Amino acid sequence: MPKLGINIDHVATLREARYGIEPEPVFAALICQACGADSIVVHLREDRRHIKERDLYILKEVVKTKLNLEMSVAQDIVDIACKVRPAQATLVPERRQELTTEGGLNVISHFKRIKQVLSQLEKARIEVSLFIGPDKRQIDAAGKVGAGIIELHTGRYADAKTKEEQDKYFKELEAAAHYAKNKGLIVNAGHGLNYNNVTRVAKIKDIEELNIGYSIVCRAVMVGLERAVREMRALIS
Repeated sequence: MPKLGINIDHVATLREARYGIEPEPVFAALICQACGADSIVVHLREDRRHIKERDLYILKEVVKTKLNLEMSVAQDIVDIACKVRPAQATLVPERRQELTTEGGLNVISHFKRIKQVLSQLEKARIEVSLFIGPDKRQIDAAGKVGAGIIELHTGRYADAKTKEEQDKYFKELEAAAHYAKNKGLIVNAGHGLNYNNVTRVAKIKDIEELNIGYSIVCRAVMVGLERAVREMRALIS
């Protein structure tokens, strides 16, 4: 059974819609933690569109499971990560105009910079994960750059419009997870997973953790965060 990491970015998105003080992402993290989340995930974006430094510092103090910081390789973000020292940092690609993270990190093209950032973070005693597509070349590059953990981008599977497409991308994920595990990597996965498509991915034996956020926050608007988390926990169990 995979672990469950819950991304609470969109609690902060709702707060920032009115530039207000609620809902409070830290409260959301505590509820998720109490209801079975194995880690709390936040993305401190360069444009600070949702999570702020203030959120990150408080979360570092109150999260008792694992705090996983999604981040770009921009130096100011790396400096903040080294100061906060979350349990884990997940390096992701980032473009200002995107609504959400589009695709995985290109480790091959940015090998030198990723290696530099990985070294900095590890010196601060932060575990590092690379968010990459289910591509053997990128998996190989992740191993060569020195990463011990990867997170497979599940977007193509999640966005599939037909059963044939979904089957195709599921097999791609399954094969990539198996390949990476045999390379000695810890394999996590996430992006676009929801209450309708998560169970199949949760059955991939080589995946150790699923990171899910948007669908849980959307469900919470209707049924409450506690129930939303428990329902997702039950589905992946």
